[in-house]
Amino acid sequence: MSRRDELFVSTAAPLARRATKAAPPERSQGRAFLGLRLVWLAAACALGSVACGSDEGPGAQFPLPGGGQVGAGDLSGQPQAGQQWAISDQSSARGEASNRPKMSDQALALYNQGMQAFVTGDLATAKSSFQAATQADARAYQAHYSLGVVLDRLRDPAAAASYKQAYTIIPDYEPAIVAFAIHKARRAQMGEAEALLNQKRNEMPKSAAVLAALAEVKSLAKDTGSAQKLASEALKLNPDYRPAMVVIARDHYRNRRLDLALYALQAILDGLDAENPARDKENAEALLLRGLIYKEQGNRGGAIEQFQRAVARRPDLVEARVQLATFLLEAGSADQALPVIEGAIRFDQQSLPAHLLLGDAYRLLGRFPEAKARFEWVVGRDASLPMVHYNLGLLYLFAPSIPGMTPMQQVDAATASLKKFQELRSKGESDDSDELLNRAKLKRGELEAQQAAAAPPAAAPAPPAPAPAAPTP
Repeated sequence: MSRRDELFVSTAAPLARRATKAAPPERSQGRAFLGLRLVWLAAACALGSVACGSDEGPGAQFPLPGGGQVGAGDLSGQPQAGQQWAISDQSSARGEASNRPKMSDQALALYNQGMQAFVTGDLATAKSSFQAATQADARAYQAHYSLGVVLDRLRDPAAAASYKQAYTIIPDYEPAIVAFAIHKARRAQMGEAEALLNQKRNEMPKSAAVLAALAEVKSLAKDTGSAQKLASEALKLNPDYRPAMVVIARDHYRNRRLDLALYALQAILDGLDAENPARDKENAEALLLRGLIYKEQGNRGGAIEQFQRAVARRPDLVEARVQLATFLLEAGSADQALPVIEGAIRFDQQSLPAHLLLGDAYRLLGRFPEAKARFEWVVGRDASLPMVHYNLGLLYLFAPSIPGMTPMQQVDAATASLKKFQELRSKGESDDSDELLNRAKLKRGELEAQQAAAAPPAAAPAPPAPAPAAPTP
């Protein structure tokens, strides 16, 4: 299980208590306990990632040859006002980028194919297209970087090599430098991350991106003082560099300084006053982070709005999809949640939270075999995860029938799963598993009574055979 997923799990209990406290018994077969199943989705994005995206580091940020940005519906190279699919080759130092090799026509065509595949969530095709682009043109640094992004999404450690190849070709190529450092930092390889960033800091003293990335690494290492200082230095180099602003907000959030985090996010999304206007009203990462804070504060409507805006701006932002789907499932809107979750899995096929949510959606839609298969998929990847055993317990206990299982087998499986959940759950946390186990016990008793009543009556014992007559003398 990734560090991000571990953090999801660590946040489960508080929301579990809130979600299950007042749930009426009759709703238990639908969504009464969704809160407990879904709360591991609470704050991990802001706590565990540089860009609140998947493991690709700075999110789905793809360079377009020649500069510019590429949107979901247009791969022409013209900047798009909607989705933040790309970053340009423009330096964060706000100067002209160094001379960059032009991608060959063949590599460019393959690269654009990869981009088209990525924006639809077809990671397999994106991977093969980017690989082909690097083979067609070994100096196609954008393709090396983009391949790294996809490999990170696929949890392939080879992503680091692709990032390194990109900044080896172009030593001041910020996207690859940042992605490599964050990739290493998320895997607790802080030394490698800091070594590269400090090297590039010396080589690129005007790079706000390098300083912001180093700030993020310090924040991940719980060195909040250094993180805030470095991010502030990045903003001195480039006052409009929004990733540095997001780092500041995220570090405040990680350290439970929510008011300061909201203030920083306000500067990005809304502006502070006429002299300090909004820097980026639709910054997806800032929207996601503010949604997480609103969620913690109980501002349900505000949180949903932020997640919706984040998904609209960055369809590949998996955590925003996961959060939005969580609220939809809690509202009983499994049909609306399903495409949101499926989109999350397209962009991150290994996301345990997304797969768990998909199982929940299937269960609520009455697609019990598919729900069972999805939960078993999660178990196969991390059997130590408490929530998947809880979800299986709910499925076995409340599904009218599951193919291949008798009612008694379902009850016994529910009992075993719920006991496994109790074994693995955090100590001292309250939940409804005891109530569910009692229901399983009662249901088993009912089934045993039904079986006894349906059994044919036992045959009366045959009368004893008469004693043989005494012999005649």
